[in-house]
Amino acid sequence: MSTFTHTPPPSELACEVCGRFPEPTKLRLTLANVAAMLPIELAVHAAVVGTGWPLLLKVALLAVTATALVIWVAEPGARRLFRSWLHAPALRRRRQLDLAPALWRARTTLPDTPGALEHLTHELARLGVNILGIQAQPVRSGVVDELVLSAPGGLSDQDLLHAIGDGGGAAARVWPTTPLALADGPTRALALAARVAAAPAELPYAAAELLSARRVPADRAVPDEWHATGTVLKIPTPWDAPLVLIRPGMPFTPAEAARASRLAELAEVVERQRAT
Repeated sequence: MSTFTHTPPPSELACEVCGRFPEPTKLRLTLANVAAMLPIELAVHAAVVGTGWPLLLKVALLAVTATALVIWVAEPGARRLFRSWLHAPALRRRRQLDLAPALWRARTTLPDTPGALEHLTHELARLGVNILGIQAQPVRSGVVDELVLSAPGGLSDQDLLHAIGDGGGAAARVWPTTPLALADGPTRALALAARVAAAPAELPYAAAELLSARRVPADRAVPDEWHATGTVLKIPTPWDAPLVLIRPGMPFTPAEAARASRLAELAEVVERQRAT
């Protein structure tokens, strides 16, 4: 189990592309530059002013020396010396983002026995994970549960997978999601059905969205092992070619196949009405 709190060092704020740090606030940068430049300015002035050189030479020497030291020594040194303090606001914002709750979608198969879901819920609760939504679909091996989870920001997908496994879940998958996942299944299905009713040609895209799958051209070969694992779904359509959907690693359930078939039937009805 990973810890929930994480304080990133300043180096983690560097851009992965250019390696630069975010620009600090002007006030902090000014104070850091003054703190670094002041000792150098005082030392240069003390060394030059006490000489018997002409005034014009002293002024020119002070201007050139101070400018060079500020550009090449003081300012870069200030950014390195006060790096943690300069980037403290950005570090605080990063820490707040890391601790903010994150939304995840999870899919797993549970035994079709009393208390199975309660056991899974208990394991997730131990990590501070809250189940915001759940859809259950019966299959031969048990019940496939699709969950929308709110988890502490410090948790990773591996933490969630381990908790689901400890809770009795099999063939678990976890991926980040957005608040759109909180829309309940029936509402989502009705919205997609309305989309197909308005434009039957939208059937392939609506079905793929409904089942979180990918559409494959009917003439493209799909590996035989995918058919054996149930991750390929073929649906008759009002057109010549069937609709082929794939979802590697996530077999389609009978309920999902029925939903996609009903969408195809709706598209066929609308096409017939338009033809007559």
